[in-house]
Amino acid sequence: MQNAFGEPQQVLLLGGTSEIGLAIVAAFQQTTLRRVVLACRDVAKGESKATALRRDGLDVSVVEFHGEDTASHQGLIDAIAGDIDVAIVAFGQLGDAAVTATDVAAAAELCNVDFVAAVSATIAVGNRMRQQGHGAIMVISSIAGDRVRKGNPVYGGAKAGLDGFAQGYGDAVASDGVHVMVLRPGFVHSQMTAGMEPAPFATTPEEVAQIALAGLASRRRIVWAPKVLRLVSIAFRHLPGPVWRRVPF
Repeated sequence: MQNAFGEPQQVLLLGGTSEIGLAIVAAFQQTTLRRVVLACRDVAKGESKATALRRDGLDVSVVEFHGEDTASHQGLIDAIAGDIDVAIVAFGQLGDAAVTATDVAAAAELCNVDFVAAVSATIAVGNRMRQQGHGAIMVISSIAGDRVRKGNPVYGGAKAGLDGFAQGYGDAVASDGVHVMVLRPGFVHSQMTAGMEPAPFATTPEEVAQIALAGLASRRRIVWAPKVLRLVSIAFRHLPGPVWRRVPF
């Protein structure tokens, strides 16, 4: 249940070992939080992350969560005690672009995690929040989904689908007191991108977290991290197809 100032007291992180997700959890005003639930595939790794978050008065629990097991999503969400004030949908995979662009099974597997599973988990959380009459869902998308680039079409396409779904779903549940915010980070220095050449305007999980919380507090529907990517995206969106194909990424 939110406190008297409307600040969240319980946060659920789906993708409990996500660096961006954990940075967002850590960025919340710790005096308002009472409980954090980390839902992740690797429970042992989740426990190590929980240890870093725990403090006096803050309860951090870890639950096993498998994104691809969509049949388990609603049951897992419903089993969480107390109101879920904020849920962060942060799980996903980047995949190997060279593989997923040609391997049918690999492409399907990536889409199943980054789109199908994320949609399922978002709806499961939304069902719970609609019953509560309040809550916010932060869906972590990507600038890669705004205009899908040739360098990684499967990942970008999955993010584009998730991004569009989250916007439409947010409109569907708004009247029930549920706010959905789409977070579109650019290149983020993390374990997922280790060894890759940083793109322009590269950022960190901590910087993304501050931008995300500001957007959530303002009830924004779409948030770019960093903010300059909104202008970059507008420019990219209006490039003619033949020009876009020659962009080297």
